[in-house]
Order: sequence, then structure tokens, then C-alpha cells
Amino acid sequence: MKTSFLLNKKLKQQISFILEIDKLKTVLRKTKILHEDRLENSAEHSWQLALAALILSEYANEKVDVNHVIKMLLVHDLVEVYSGDTFHYHKEADETLVAREMEAAKKIFGILSEEQGKELLALWMEFENQRTPEAQFAASIDRLIPMLMNSYSGGKAWKEFSITSKQVLDKNQHIKNGSTVLWDFAQELIQGAIEKGNLA
Repeated sequence: MKTSFLLNKKLKQQISFILEIDKLKTVLRKTKILHEDRLENSAEHSWQLALAALILSEYANEKVDVNHVIKMLLVHDLVEVYSGDTFHYHKEADETLVAREMEAAKKIFGILSEEQGKELLALWMEFENQRTPEAQFAASIDRLIPMLMNSYSGGKAWKEFSITSKQVLDKNQHIKNGSTVLWDFAQELIQGAIEKGNLA
């Protein structure tokens, strides 16, 4: 005997959203994963950031709500379902990025009910605006992990795109806004990469 039921409107929206964000698995980033010769995707990146925030939260400059940080990290790249990934070192050259990402945010979060969509849009905006301790720590993690992956993969993406140590230092300084401890560690990674010839 088959059991069937009608999904209520909110549940339909939630299921549609969950199915739509599966597309994030197809958005390739420029960073190589460590144990296979392939690029990571944005879904993998978001998962790793969320777990890293859980593990490293004791190093935040201020006491943070870790659950809130994790929510932001899981949400912050969902716009890439529609806007694609823009390499961190190319963002300033992309004059359309802010408008494209805002349009994408409204579209992806608009799949949900108004209340839930507003909640996720607010999390995304908080991350983008970098005004709260949680957002600043989330951003620290977002920038540290790609540096970690590049450092331990022999600088593959850095070499491929001719990235210099000055670029890495300049573009990632805001790590210190969320965690001076992690910024000190990041600078050690950069120096080590220079010494190994993995970063110009």
C-alpha cells in the first residue's frame, strides 16, 4: 500500500531550496584538494570552513557564538549557485561582482518562505559586511583555509596564477580582524611557502 501526502507550501519551498543548492557541488574553485589531483568545489569548501570554525573558535579575538559563525559559513557561498566562483585575487577587477552576487542572493534565498529567506539573506549580508565579531571570525576562517590548502599542496594555485607573497599578504590581512593568532599562523604559512619556492 502506497503512502502519500501533500507537502505544505513551506515544506515544498524548503525541499526546492535543498535540491537547488545541490548545484553548489558543481561550482569549481581554484584550490586543489590535498589527496587527489582535482579542484575542490564550493560545497566542499563551505563544509570544511564550518568544521574549521568549530575546531578553531578558541582563537577568535572575541568570544563568538560558534553556531552563528557556522551558519554564516554554510550560507556565505550559496550565491555561487548562480554567480559562480570568483578567484579571490581577481575580485577587485570584477566590477559586476557585487551586483551579481546580490541578485543571486535574492534569487537563491527567495526560494524559501519569506521568513526563512530573510533569515538566510541576513546571515549572508552579515558575512559580507564584516561588522560583527562572528562575521570577522568567519572571514578569518574563509581566508585561512585556502591558504592552508595551497601551502600543503605545494602552492599549486599560487603558481598557476602567478600569485606573489605580497598579494597573499595584502589580500588576507583581514584575518587579523577575527583572529590575531590565526593571522600569525597565516604569516608563518606564507614565509614557509616562500622558503620552499611555492610562492614568489
